[in-house]
Amino acid sequence: MVNDPGEVVAQTRAATLHPAADREIAFPEPMIRARKKDFLSLNDLSRDELMSLLEHARRLKAGGGAGAPLRGKSLAMVFRKNSTRTRVAFEVGMVQLGGQALFLSAVDTQIGRDEPLADTARVLGRYVDGIMIRTFDQEEVEQLARWAPIPVINGLTDLLHPCQLLADLMTMQEEFGPEFDGIRVAWIGDGNNMANSWLNAASILGFELALACPPGFDPDPEIVARARGAASVRLTRSPHEAAEGADVVSTDVWASMGQEGEADARRDAFSGYSVDDALMARASGRAIFLHCLPAHRGEEVTEAVLEGPRSRVFREAENRLHTQKALLIALLGEDDDE
Repeated sequence: MVNDPGEVVAQTRAATLHPAADREIAFPEPMIRARKKDFLSLNDLSRDELMSLLEHARRLKAGGGAGAPLRGKSLAMVFRKNSTRTRVAFEVGMVQLGGQALFLSAVDTQIGRDEPLADTARVLGRYVDGIMIRTFDQEEVEQLARWAPIPVINGLTDLLHPCQLLADLMTMQEEFGPEFDGIRVAWIGDGNNMANSWLNAASILGFELALACPPGFDPDPEIVARARGAASVRLTRSPHEAAEGADVVSTDVWASMGQEGEADARRDAFSGYSVDDALMARASGRAIFLHCLPAHRGEEVTEAVLEGPRSRVFREAENRLHTQKALLIALLGEDDDE
């Protein structure tokens, strides 16, 4: 059994460990096993680790039998946000790998009743072998990982969506080959968690990235600065400029979960940022269109592009299963007693 981070240690510190808490609670410093790996951001992987994971995902998709490397393993899936692809891909993936997944909704568990994350992490660590969480605040994911003695996976936050980028990168490899040198990617629309994750991917893999966002909707400035130090990254207000010569054109909804009240204002702000045939005509002759889904046809993308010959959105969605299976094997597949 893994070490319990709740065991007594010498020093304590005060920390607010739940977004809804209005008091500070003193907890002992967590004792986390040294070999524990988390996936909170693409930056948790080196370039070699990321390329290896993607190669494994392609083998799994091609029928390379994984056997049952996660037999007897369990994954707790914590959801504060609704999900289709994330939930189904992780749940089916665990079953196909010989394990099982448990769906934990904030509505149906003590997670939604202000139980401190330190407690949730330590309790789940005694029951399951990994935790996937899909929530709003990146800090919540990081706090859960800090206290959990088992691997934690970021299934989505308002800041990042690293699991989706794994599928996007695999889709690019299927289209253009395994290397990313010389590929140009255009992001059109909101500088949201997907834009931030594209920036992280560019900084690791070195492809060229242009982002067209309206004023007031730029990606996270720290993530932009870090990516600019490692790759060719451009921010522009012109979707046509960003799409010029691109091999991949990608976008997302204009109002993400939790922003429904801003939908009308955002629709006005994003006028002119729809991916249509005219925009795709500016891209390279081999360009493909990607979207993490769900899509709002007629807003961020037209029906003609989404259902057109350049669209790879449903292959991209399928690749969520294969990349998440490879991720689960990488994080949970080792024997704790080795």
